[in-house]
Amino acid sequence: MGEENKVILHGTWASPFSKRVELALKLKGIPFGYVEEDLQNKSPQLLHYNPVHKKIPVLDHNGKPIAESLVILEYIDETWKNRPHLLPEDPYKRSKVRFWTSFVQQQVSE
Repeated sequence: MGEENKVILHGTWASPFSKRVELALKLKGIPFGYVEEDLQNKSPQLLHYNPVHKKIPVLDHNGKPIAESLVILEYIDETWKNRPHLLPEDPYKRSKVRFWTSFVQQQVSE
């Protein structure tokens, strides 16, 4: 993993939100490091990278943190344009994927 494209995922093994980001990185073939966070004793780095929600996952791309799993997935797809794409190119189809992703996330969170 070169310094010019350093990717680190902060997450936890039991989080479906971390796992969705991890799966997307693997699907796209993006080499990344992984930091297992203890949510009972959050690291100073996690608190610095996500000061608003103070939760995982956080993707650190060359020192630039991105928080919230769905935001991270869109960032991955827009930054690494290689196939497979995570979202369809057609705006209408993308909106349908976003709708159903949001729906499932709401169901899981309840």
